[in-house]
Amino acid sequence: MGITTRRAAILVAAGAIALGGVAVAAPALAGAGPFGGPTVTATSGPGPGWHGGMDGMGGMGGGGMGTGHGDGMGPGAGGCLSTVPAGTLSEAQKTTLAAMAQEEKLAHDLYTAFATRYDAVVFDRIARSETQHLAMVRALLDRYKLADPTAGKAAGQFSDSTVQATYDRLLARGSANLTAALQVGAEVERADIADLRAALDGLTAADVTHVYTMLLRASERHLAAFGDR
Repeated sequence: MGITTRRAAILVAAGAIALGGVAVAAPALAGAGPFGGPTVTATSGPGPGWHGGMDGMGGMGGGGMGTGHGDGMGPGAGGCLSTVPAGTLSEAQKTTLAAMAQEEKLAHDLYTAFATRYDAVVFDRIARSETQHLAMVRALLDRYKLADPTAGKAAGQFSDSTVQATYDRLLARGSANLTAALQVGAEVERADIADLRAALDGLTAADVTHVYTMLLRASERHLAAFGDR
């Protein structure tokens, strides 16, 4: 559902899906979590795209195969993970994977909040997609035996203070009006895209590459749905 290289502004999504018998979790970029900032532990904050706020960040969007704005991957996409072998991740890549979970949750929670406030189907559809994205990341976290920083966290709640501040700031901005909410959505997706591209650089694990690539394609679709504002 979801978000490395720059970190500072967005993390999203919740949801767990069984993908090929593996429970899904979330990623974090090597050397920096999905929301930007310095390298952190696998259970800590976001990557570079988020560091210092959402404005002008990188990103970690989700890729999908479904139709419509949601760009969901559906059960079939998750099932593909069972046929892709696990690889080897560096400590930095493990950190990035964990951070991706927070990024996907952040996006999911923001879009869900906007969906209840505005009569715009795009938020509900993409929020459902982010749920699937988070599930895929969680499946990878489970496969590599990494802690899930989003486990047990309610909507809008994050274990990392920087991610929490980013969520609160973006939620406040998007609550002003529909146009502002769509702009926030576009910023989140741009950050996701930047973070995913950075995370793919130097990555050799086939399963993680598979998931990141799908998330990237989905984020590109989500950005288009938000109007690339």
